[in-house]
Amino acid sequence: MSDHKHEHGDNCGHDHDHDHEHEEILLTLTDENGQDVEMVLVETFDVQDNVYALLLERNNPEADGIILRMEEEDEEMVLYNIEDEAEWNRVEAAYNELVASSQE
Repeated sequence: MSDHKHEHGDNCGHDHDHDHEHEEILLTLTDENGQDVEMVLVETFDVQDNVYALLLERNNPEADGIILRMEEEDEEMVLYNIEDEAEWNRVEAAYNELVASSQE
């Protein structure tokens, strides 16, 4: 996942040939050690009927990114870990296709 870099730092989902500023979407997640980690929402993409978010550590862009499922609850977006192996395989395949098509 760390090979994918998006120049805009948002969820626009496509390449641009022009220059303009985008506001970073920042999220604070808690890691397995209880430490807060500031993440940047890099991109969102759809797989079947779900939306997934690619997040990278804001202060460590070389770290592996993470992909979480996004769901709307009470008019707010909530992020969930992907715990089902079949779902993860679909998401990973879709993400790899996204990366491959952006490199063409």
